[in-house]
Order: sequence, then structure tokens, then C-alpha cells
Amino acid sequence: MAHIASLHVYPVKSCRGIDLQRARVTATGLEWDRRWMIVDGAGRFVTQRENPRLAAIATAVGGRLRLTADGLPALSVDPEHGGPERPVRIWSDTVTGVDAGEEAADWLLAALGAPLHLVRIVTSKLRDADPEYSGPGRHPVTFTDGYPILMISRASLEDLNRRLPSPLPMNRFRPNIVIEGVPAHAEDARTEFRFGAVTLRGVKHCTRCSITTTDQETCARDADQEPLRTLKTYRYNRALKGAVFGQNCVIAAGVGEELLAGAELMIA
Repeated sequence: MAHIASLHVYPVKSCRGIDLQRARVTATGLEWDRRWMIVDGAGRFVTQRENPRLAAIATAVGGRLRLTADGLPALSVDPEHGGPERPVRIWSDTVTGVDAGEEAADWLLAALGAPLHLVRIVTSKLRDADPEYSGPGRHPVTFTDGYPILMISRASLEDLNRRLPSPLPMNRFRPNIVIEGVPAHAEDARTEFRFGAVTLRGVKHCTRCSITTTDQETCARDADQEPLRTLKTYRYNRALKGAVFGQNCVIAAGVGEELLAGAELMIA
């Protein structure tokens, strides 16, 4: 039986994720996912592409956002923190972020060795997923690269690992939903994925970047550029100009519902 194998959110873009047994579906994806982002002095987003040490910052959410890194006291931030609004840049989009202030900036300087700022999304000023792929209707997103949810199957990773010199864990690919009980790359289908009252629609294959070459425990880059090197031999998409792995999804139904690990999956 096809079902959800695991659920994951990444409260701060490019920092370590959180594994969940259940997650509430919001209009922008799983609750808490990419609600915060780290930006440089010009307001440009910073990810593991530029600073692999972001992988070492662990996150937790609840009454507060909590960031931890080796050798530093934890940073605790009110999830609705105030602060000055500022324009921030993510890819070609300019959106509004709320700066978490100097305490957060000082903590990031100590953790990452660069003058950076933590900003929170303004939920009343969200950008939308690319309508060329997402289709009709509005599909708002937080600080994700472009779409509300990323889905990958365990079989896809197993297929990749059979081709690699050394197997890799799923966290290299930073999915929100991992499914199992389906063939490799079943998630490639641009169709509906139904989990009870929640329906997701696959809209665009995920083009992979250098983050996949970064060990999420040690922050080290793979010297041979794996798994990108291998992915390009059998998963290169000419139209998207890159190796693809995983499916970006929008929410067709189920905002306000919960997804549960183990929930049955139906592919329409």
C-alpha cells in the first residue's frame, strides 16, 4: 500500500529540518515550513549554496523558534516577532520580511562568520508559485524556492543510491513529504496525490542544485559533486536545464487538515 513514509519542515530556509509524525496543511504548504530566511546586508537570500555551514544550524518550533549550533547558546525568537519591515530578495522576486533584530544578527555572525539577518515572512504579502507551472488559481508560498511542497519517493532514492559510489540519506534532498510503496519516480506524474482529505497536485519536477552535494551533518561538500554528477547521467531535463529529482506540488484541497505519517496515498 502506498503511503506517507515521513514528513519534514524547514522553519528557516536552508537550516536543518524537523522530522514530524503529523503536520497541518496551510495555504502555503506544511505549517512552519520556510517561515524564516537568512539574508545578507543587501537583503539577498543566503542558502547552503553560498554558506554550507547553514546545515549545522538546528531548528525547533513551538511556542518559540529555537536555533542551536555547536558552541553557542540557543537563540530563541518569538514566532510573531516584530521589527522593521524590509524588502528581501529571493531569486528574481522581491518580497517583504520582518527583521528579527540585532540579537539574531549577532547570533548568526557567531554561527556563520558573516554579517547576516534573520527575517520572518509577512503572511499578508506573499508571492505566488509560478503560474506557468502551478496552473489556475492562486498558490501562495513562503520562502520556499518556488512551490508549496516537495515530494520524493523512497524508491527514487533507492534507485539513485544503486548508481552512486556511496549511498546518501534523504536529507540531502530536503523534501517535505516522502512516500513509499510506489515505483521509483512515481512522483514525477503531473497528477493528483490524495491523502484522505488532502489533495496535492504535481506541477513541476524539482531541478537540483549544489545543496545536494553538501553533507547535512558535517557541512562538507562532496569532492566529486555527487549526487549531481550521477543524476545528470539519467535525470537531466533539457527543458529545465538541470538534473531533476522530486516533484513540486501545489495544494488542490485540504487546507486546515492534517497529514499523518503512515497515511494512505492514492495517485489519481
